Amino acid sequence: MRSPIPDYLAEALAAVEHDDSGATADYIPELASADPDRLGVTIATTDGRTYGAGDTRTPFSIQSISKPFVYALALADRGFDAVLEKVGVEPTGDAFNEISLEPGSGRPQNPMINAGAIATHTLVGHEDMSAEHRVERVIEGLSAFAGRRLDVDEDVFASEIGHAFRNRALANLLRAYEVTSENPVVSVAGYTRQCSLIVTTEDLAVMAATLANGGVNPLTGVEVVPRRVVRQTLSVMATCGMYDGAGDWMTRVGVPAKSGVAGGLIGALPGQVGIATFSPRLDRHGNSVRGVDLFQRFTSDMGMHLMEVPASTSSVVRRRRSLGSGPLATDVLSLQGALRFAAAERVVREFVDRPPTQRRVAISLRRVQSLDDVSRRMLLEVVRRLSLDGHDVFVIDPDGVLPDPDPGTGGRLTVLAGLGDIVSPPADPVT
Repeated sequence: MRSPIPDYLAEALAAVEHDDSGATADYIPELASADPDRLGVTIATTDGRTYGAGDTRTPFSIQSISKPFVYALALADRGFDAVLEKVGVEPTGDAFNEISLEPGSGRPQNPMINAGAIATHTLVGHEDMSAEHRVERVIEGLSAFAGRRLDVDEDVFASEIGHAFRNRALANLLRAYEVTSENPVVSVAGYTRQCSLIVTTEDLAVMAATLANGGVNPLTGVEVVPRRVVRQTLSVMATCGMYDGAGDWMTRVGVPAKSGVAGGLIGALPGQVGIATFSPRLDRHGNSVRGVDLFQRFTSDMGMHLMEVPASTSSVVRRRRSLGSGPLATDVLSLQGALRFAAAERVVREFVDRPPTQRRVAISLRRVQSLDDVSRRMLLEVVRRLSLDGHDVFVIDPDGVLPDPDPGTGGRLTVLAGLGDIVSPPADPVT
C-alpha cells in the first residue's frame, strides 16, 4: 500500500501555492534573486521515516535556522552557565536585527536574534579554539544534525558579508561590552559562514527531528547533543524563534520553530516529528508567508499544538481484573500510553483507593510506550510498598520499558514477558 501522507502534503501545498504575498529578502542580493515560486515540505519522524512533497531537494541557505542548532552546540561544548552568562533567554518582541542588549551588561536578550546568535557562535568549541576551527566545529555539528555533510555556498557568503554592516555594528557593541573577546570582523565572518550552509527541506526536517528525538539523529542513531540541551533549545525556540511574531506563532501554531530569510521554516514537536517548509517570500517579520500558512494547517489538521489538552491521565489504567484461582489468583492492573508524573500518580491512587485483595499482584506494561524517570521511581516505590504489605509482585514488561527494575530495600519484584507466565512457577524475584 502506498502511504497517503505524501498526498496529504501535496494537497497542503496546493492550498497555499497561489498566495504570492510577501517578497524575497531584498537586502541580500543573492537571496533577492531566488525563485519566489519554490515550495516544498518534508516531515521526518523520530524513528527515521521521511515524507515530502514539492521542492524537497531544492538547495537554499540555512540562514537563521542555524541559530538554535548552534546554540545547542554551544551549550553542549561550554555548559549552561558559561553560555547563559553571555546570552540571555528572554523574548524581545523585536525584529531579528534589532539592538536588543541588556542595559548595563550588554548581554543579548536571547540567541535567536542576530546579536545573540553572533555571541553564541563565538561560544562553540573550547575557549581557546581558533576562529577557523570553530567554524569547522559548527559545520560538523550542523552536519551531524542533518545526517550528512553540509557545505557553505560561497556565493551566498560573499553576498551577505558584503552587506553585513548592521551585524558588524552589533558585533562591535558585543566587543565593547566584553560579551565577546574576538575581533568583530572575525566573529561576523564566522557567523555569516554558518548562515550560508546549503540545505534542503529534507535536511532541515531531519535536523528538527533530531531535536524532537532528544538530540539523537533518527537516521544515523548518533547522539548529537544531550537531552537536557535539547530541552533548553526547544524552550528558547518556542518563546523567541519567530522574533516579533513569536507570540502570535505560539498561540496559532504552538510548535517550537525557527525561520530563515532564505524562506526555510522548521518546527520540532517533541517525541513526534520534525517539519520543514521552503517558500522564499517573506512577511514583515522575515518569516515565510506560505510556510507559516502550512504550519497553521498542520496544527489544525493534526493537533500538533503543544498546549493541546491530552487525554485524561485516568486513561493510563486500561483495566483491572483477577486471573487464576486458589494460590495462583492474581490481581492484574493493565496500563497503557506514556507515563509521566500525573499518569503515575493515577497508578499510585489506584492501589491506595483499591488495595489488592489477592496475595499476587501483577502490573502489565505491555501497552506502555515509555515512562520518564519520576514515573519509574513512583512505580518501583509502589512495588516496594506492596511487597512490604506481603504481596508477591510481578511486572509484565515484554519490551523492557522499565529500566533497572530494582524496587529498593524491602521490595521484591519478578519481571515476566507475558501474562501467560503468571500461572507458571515464577523466576527468582529481584530483591
